[in-house]
Amino acid sequence: MNRPEDIRIEEFDYPLPDERIAKFPVRGRDTSKLLVYRGGDITETVFRRLPDQLSPDTLLVFNNTRVIQARIHFRKESGANIEIFCLEPDTPSDYALSFQSTGGCRWLCLVGNSRKWKEGELERQLDIGGQQVTLRALRIAAMPSGSIIEFRWDSPGTTFSSILEAVGELPIPPYLNRAAEESDKETYQTVYSKIDGSVAAPTAGLHFTRQVFDALSRKGIEKAELTLHVGAGTFKPVKSDTIGGHEMHTELISVSRELIGNLATTDRKVVAVGTTSVRTLESLYHIGAMLLRGEELPQHGTPAVTQWQPYMHDDTLSRKEAFAGIAEYMDREKMTQLVTSTQIIIVPGYKFRVADGIITNFHQPRSTLLLLVSAFVDGDWRSIYDYALGHSFRFLSYGDSSLLLRR
Repeated sequence: MNRPEDIRIEEFDYPLPDERIAKFPVRGRDTSKLLVYRGGDITETVFRRLPDQLSPDTLLVFNNTRVIQARIHFRKESGANIEIFCLEPDTPSDYALSFQSTGGCRWLCLVGNSRKWKEGELERQLDIGGQQVTLRALRIAAMPSGSIIEFRWDSPGTTFSSILEAVGELPIPPYLNRAAEESDKETYQTVYSKIDGSVAAPTAGLHFTRQVFDALSRKGIEKAELTLHVGAGTFKPVKSDTIGGHEMHTELISVSRELIGNLATTDRKVVAVGTTSVRTLESLYHIGAMLLRGEELPQHGTPAVTQWQPYMHDDTLSRKEAFAGIAEYMDREKMTQLVTSTQIIIVPGYKFRVADGIITNFHQPRSTLLLLVSAFVDGDWRSIYDYALGHSFRFLSYGDSSLLLRR
């Protein structure tokens, strides 16, 4: 059998005309189109009828991350515009603590127009609740994935969260080819978003409404939440000829002991809402397998699941056994929340251990997300995308969605 690393990305290309990319969402989240793939058969409906497509013994798992207003613009005295795109906290490294910081914090950032900012501090005057605040930014160190930027401000009672809320811009996807608008602050968040930290939305969740949730509850479908903070790497194109030459970004995940216990005992079919939920659930399986092999979880800064690790072990544990292993570990360590990270890449040849179904949008050509879809449908992605292209489906973040079921 060929190695997953040898998969050629050119095999996952398709023509995507610009007019098929949804620049804005439809009016009414749940009026978007829904493609249903069930064991090779394809039908379509509207998203508000999702409950009709799911059996009552389903557990839907959502990613409750919330997109932050991560882009901050500074203007130098020379007139040069410098954009600082906050990716993840450095000091303090905990998202919640960083957002609560008063006076200063450090973040890993991407710097736009970097050549115009060689040295010195950037400065910007802000108005926060009628109070004048001076925000300063200083580049501390260069890193492989960006720069460490130190932010300082002269209002001790003001939090970094308030700073971002006041001057940050929502980082809508670059392929929309437009500036963020005020409406994006609502439409580019899921209705169930809770935990600040993402620089991109888990877009499969954008279609859900309270009415859909009510219909799911009436049918007896269970819901659960986890957190994976989506990084800018989700838009990173695959530039290598083979997927083995592509380095996946690391993403922080956080899951409750309650969810772990549920997955260790339930017989329900698990349907992941979005590829972020898929990556989290499948990573947790491999974490459980690691723990049951007697391995220790790595310390902060090193992903618990590295990019190709799942392909190195042919684990035969059941889902329940793997999650029971995590539950035992959390109880032993007196943990109510497991916070770790993953670099997992899911490509054809991957064996799914947790997800029985996926709700996901339509992804870019030659992307790792398209590879994940192909892996789940056993290589039948072209029939799905050909149908979507031939039946007026809208693509990418603000586009329509699909429900992928193996049977």
